[in-house]
Amino acid sequence: MSTARKLKLMASVSNSLSFKHGLSLWCPQSPSLHRIRHSSARNFQRRGFVVAYSSFANENREFVIVGGGNAAGYAARTFVEHGMADGRLCIVSKEAYAPYERPALTKGYLFPLDKKPARLPGFHTCVGSGGERQTPEWYKEKGIEMIYQDPVTSIDIEKQTLTTNSGKLLKYGSLIVATGCTASRFPDKIGGNLPGVHYIRDVADADALISSLEKAKKVVVVGGGYIGMEVAAAAVGWKLDTTGASIKNLEAGSDGRVAAVKLEDGSTIDADTIVIGIGAKPTASPFERVGLNSSVGGIQVDGQFRTSMPGIFAIGDVAAFPLKMYDRIARVEHVDHARRSAQHCVKALLSAQTHTYDYLPYFYSRVFEYEGSPRKVWWQFFGDNVGETIEIGNFDPKIATFWIDSGKLKGVLVESGSPEEFQLLPTLARSQPFVDKAKLQQASSVEEALEIARAALPVEAAV
Repeated sequence: MSTARKLKLMASVSNSLSFKHGLSLWCPQSPSLHRIRHSSARNFQRRGFVVAYSSFANENREFVIVGGGNAAGYAARTFVEHGMADGRLCIVSKEAYAPYERPALTKGYLFPLDKKPARLPGFHTCVGSGGERQTPEWYKEKGIEMIYQDPVTSIDIEKQTLTTNSGKLLKYGSLIVATGCTASRFPDKIGGNLPGVHYIRDVADADALISSLEKAKKVVVVGGGYIGMEVAAAAVGWKLDTTGASIKNLEAGSDGRVAAVKLEDGSTIDADTIVIGIGAKPTASPFERVGLNSSVGGIQVDGQFRTSMPGIFAIGDVAAFPLKMYDRIARVEHVDHARRSAQHCVKALLSAQTHTYDYLPYFYSRVFEYEGSPRKVWWQFFGDNVGETIEIGNFDPKIATFWIDSGKLKGVLVESGSPEEFQLLPTLARSQPFVDKAKLQQASSVEEALEIARAALPVEAAV
């Protein structure tokens, strides 16, 4: 048999086996077997790709990440660290930009234009954790294929293919879903999409809000979570009249733009710029067949971020994962979890790592950090916000909140703490010491309260 015919036959066999059997053979009862089979399939698959699969739009097919946010950026870095990115990894994103640190959009990005606002490429991942800035050029240098502004609209699990909005057909060996969340919106019938009403999830949203702030006279912020707090702080930096409100509906003016908000009591507040920050919903479509969690939403995964489908993983905001220390399933919408879940998932996929993800819930925010601000505010929270709350302090300049459940300290928040105080918080939250509630309530300062909590730590956990 000639060399040419042999190559043709090998390519034909390789293609048929890869289509029929897939590339990631997963056995949830045997992680070690999963790794051996996956590695074997991966090597075999790469030989097949050399000579075939010309019908697919992506050149890098061994690993595909769907989503271009924080989790995707940190996953890419982990692939690079393991030497498994070059020619193997493809990222498919609906955004026009390489992965960036999304929290910047409601912090530094919204600073007044004369206060040195953040702009890309300044906050590409992974600068938020002190890592390298991964610009579009970085992905090219590392051999990572990027597909921008083309979200995935369907998946064929049996054929291990994806279809994008533009009609591209993509092939994957192992798939990581990192689609994050979309902003919850008010319905049209109460004015949720009037001109002048803003939601923030990506750079385009933030740019549109900045354009409105440049002309705004009165801003109303709906929602008291992260988005509401951070946007309100930014609007104050623009020296704009800013109000937070719980509303019944939005009202349009004669020009069709939003002109006022109607409150639950029937009164109205005039406003030309409205920012809605009422939460977010996991972007699980079109991956419903992979397996969703009906209680917390999102895609159900195990402690290594594997879904019920062989070779498919989910990370970041969209993943419903076992929160080991509290023995329940949770979904966490925060950059810290996006980073850590990405790293844990990729390490489990590429190495012998078998331990379960053991995440301590952590949230933080920083506001009023623009140049010339009279006071910068930074708070951190660790643990679980369950049980009775005890508040200490009066923002002069600190405040702390402790969550006590059945005598145990479950969670703690400190605002304007010192580095040493912030360092204590995760130890308290993870140790969950029994705390004298009456003694804590009588503390005259945040410092005294933290010292009471520290004294309750077991000897081996004391810091």
